[in-house]
Amino acid sequence: MIDIVAGERQKRTWRRRRIALVLLALLLCYAAPRIIGLLRTPGAMLTSENLTDRPIFSFWINDFWGGNISAIGSGGVTCCQRIEGQTVRASWIVSLTEEQFNNGLRQEEHEAILPLPQQKRTDRYLHVRFLPGNVVELKWSPNLDNPFDAALEETGN
Repeated sequence: MIDIVAGERQKRTWRRRRIALVLLALLLCYAAPRIIGLLRTPGAMLTSENLTDRPIFSFWINDFWGGNISAIGSGGVTCCQRIEGQTVRASWIVSLTEEQFNNGLRQEEHEAILPLPQQKRTDRYLHVRFLPGNVVELKWSPNLDNPFDAALEETGN
């Protein structure tokens, strides 16, 4: 009789353990993606384009290096750093082609404080655009599609 009671207790204990393990597995399946999301690098990626006739040797947004860009060209993507605040400091070094050097132009360093556009929850890329006259524009987007082109289409220009 004692063996039967002990066997029933053992069965109940194992049943409870199995239920606890199943609940733990379900909890992990639910929580794992959220934990990974919290641990993921919370930064933005920079991408750029240069609409000037001079190359950009290097540029930085708040000390986050964005790379270099050929004259009338596009840059790559640099990853990942948090970019926050109402404003950012853009610094860039304007380089030159061999022909420009021979014509007497020299390397120039520039810096500007720019308002940081509002970032939507889905935005991951900060697009930096260099225009003639040492003008810099910033726009966020969720992908590598150029948000400056989209703004032109919306205004009908």
